[in-house]
Amino acid sequence: MNKDNISALLMAIGVISLIVGFAVYFNSPELNKMGSSQQEQAQKLVSATATKTTKNNNGAETITTIKLEKAQFASIDKSPFKKAPELTKISGYINTKPFKLADLKGKVVLLDIWTYSCINCIRTTPYLIDWNEKYADKGLVIVGVHAPEFEFEKNIDNVKAAVKKYGIKYPVVLDNEKGTWNAYENRYWPRKYLVDTEGYIRYDHIGEGGYAETEKVIQSLLAERAAQTGAKEISFVNTADLMRETGDDNNIQSLVDFSKIKTPELYFGYQLARAPLGNLEGYRPDQTVMYSIPKSNLNPNFIYLDGEWKNNADNMELQSETGRIALVYSAKSANIVAGGKGQEVAVSEDGLPLVNGSRGVDLSEAGRFTIDGERLYNLSMHNGYGNHALIVDIKGKGFQIYTFTFG
Repeated sequence: MNKDNISALLMAIGVISLIVGFAVYFNSPELNKMGSSQQEQAQKLVSATATKTTKNNNGAETITTIKLEKAQFASIDKSPFKKAPELTKISGYINTKPFKLADLKGKVVLLDIWTYSCINCIRTTPYLIDWNEKYADKGLVIVGVHAPEFEFEKNIDNVKAAVKKYGIKYPVVLDNEKGTWNAYENRYWPRKYLVDTEGYIRYDHIGEGGYAETEKVIQSLLAERAAQTGAKEISFVNTADLMRETGDDNNIQSLVDFSKIKTPELYFGYQLARAPLGNLEGYRPDQTVMYSIPKSNLNPNFIYLDGEWKNNADNMELQSETGRIALVYSAKSANIVAGGKGQEVAVSEDGLPLVNGSRGVDLSEAGRFTIDGERLYNLSMHNGYGNHALIVDIKGKGFQIYTFTFG
């Protein structure tokens, strides 16, 4: 997710980004062009060294051993790279004691700017966890910089719960005031920076995807580090591409084809909304409005409300005891970011309750769920991309909804 409607932009470039297989850079073209060239130089040095690859019995993984010489890496020109800014205005620490980026000199650092209700960040997290497990003992330190998009994401207890839910073991710091976000001149969720042992940003990736490319850079920087310390070789275990089609709570982590998603992310708060409501009543800042859904056909990609709703800056809050949200969307999966406590939600799609194999991971077999806090709720998960008419029925005053996201 991001402030400048990156979802629509990602859809427009989705085919290209999937073909090239690595980062699409939006806001630092000079750094990225030079950085890519110089980093390719480092990776060629690693590739040119003598390597020995062995496979296990089933061929699911290979072990690559790289022979190292310190002199090979002395020729890398780092003048085009920028120094990584220090962590700034950090308001809390999870899984770690307070520290500075300077304390990690001599390590390879992956800085991941994320926020816990962002579907793009959620789909990226399993790869970060995998890299932490594979490379932490070789000198990689992953730092999750949690920069909130919504006010509720500033709550440290909410972030702690998300860190526990997703099994994150690497340190997470709270950037509630966006100090680090601004220091890096960032505008996107998620964003990854790879920092070498001397503090230079050697790689910069925006959004999802590019996992194989990112891992190659991690390996090249770790090889460079090992050579600098006098090591004669380093080994990496390379597994098959990480796919999250497990059928459990992580099944929304599956790879997404942005070229096939026709509905952009849709915000409910009047300050964040990039499109008008489908209702004729429209947004009315800080007012409570009685909305009604038209009886005629609904326009696709527009939010329609029924019931009495308060227009808040970053969400819509139900004031009546019951309410309804209608949306015609085109994607494989649909999610909402919502909050409250104890409200009952029933979901139907294409005229039927979502009770079959297409129901989301948060729905019961009856196509229902209860709001248990401010987070992302997965409503639907289809086998393929297509058009669907979604109805969300809510029972309980105080239900808050922030955004629709899609996969």
